[in-house]
Amino acid sequence: MIFALVTVATPGPNNLMLMASGANFGFRRSIPHMLGIGLGFPAMIVLVGLGVMQLFDLWPQSYLVLKIVSVAYMIYLAWKIAHASAPKDAEATGKPLSFVQAAAFQWVNPKAWSMGLSAITLYAAGRDLGSVLWVAGAYVACAVLSTTGWTLMGQQVRRLLRIPARLRAFNWAMAGLLIASLVPVLIR
Repeated sequence: MIFALVTVATPGPNNLMLMASGANFGFRRSIPHMLGIGLGFPAMIVLVGLGVMQLFDLWPQSYLVLKIVSVAYMIYLAWKIAHASAPKDAEATGKPLSFVQAAAFQWVNPKAWSMGLSAITLYAAGRDLGSVLWVAGAYVACAVLSTTGWTLMGQQVRRLLRIPARLRAFNWAMAGLLIASLVPVLIR
């Protein structure tokens, strides 16, 4: 549980995007995004633990393909965050990630892959169903705390962002941090 909590609560693509979503759209509108992460990542853990990891064992080049796709998608998301609308405009035209989009994002999130592969290797090395489900369950429980906390932080920051220049600076900072979160992936 401690490993799961530390890995989901530390800054990374999901948390930065939740904070930006909370700031731009508010807590209630970000709930599908939160649920997509909270359930999508554990679903990924189950699939990775029960077979997807073997793909990497059989075809090591798939790591490079995953890295390229992940980095390209993260750059696209950073651009979208940097150019997000002001909160009042966002309610009319913009929208946070949906449940499906957030769940699917886990498959191109470099931090999610690192967390998932590490968790399975450390805590479900035999890749038996019970161990894999235990790891996934730990992530579901910890995701409730993490997704709620990061989204609420963003919602509270929203009060400071009523001035358009502050919102632009915040969105560009979040986009920059999202890009910066790719550094560990790129230097490996």
